[in-house]
Amino acid sequence: MIVYENRLVKIEVEESEIPWLKIFTQKPYKEFSECSREEKMEIWRLLDIIEKEMLRFFQPRKINIASFGNYMPHVHWHIMARFETDSYFPEPMWGTTQREGSYELKGFDTFIKLLKEKV
Repeated sequence: MIVYENRLVKIEVEESEIPWLKIFTQKPYKEFSECSREEKMEIWRLLDIIEKEMLRFFQPRKINIASFGNYMPHVHWHIMARFETDSYFPEPMWGTTQREGSYELKGFDTFIKLLKEKV
């Protein structure tokens, strides 16, 4: 699901047990260094807003921000709110499951609505 988009980037939801969004460039760059200054500034602006809103709304233990693109060579950033009760914590979401998670994702639709007002 696309949460927001403009001519430079788009924000999508990653289906998960935790709050997880991804920012993609509209153009299919392979590396961040290929982005224009304007695109880079827009990504940083949105990363900052998303992180602050996730911290405020969900009050997670930690926010994880990552950019890999090994499987999908298109510049994108993952922003994830992490909780000690999620299935993978403290491992990355791509790591080994640590337990049967007990975190309940509540209010995500409300969070998305509030986020749309901020971006």
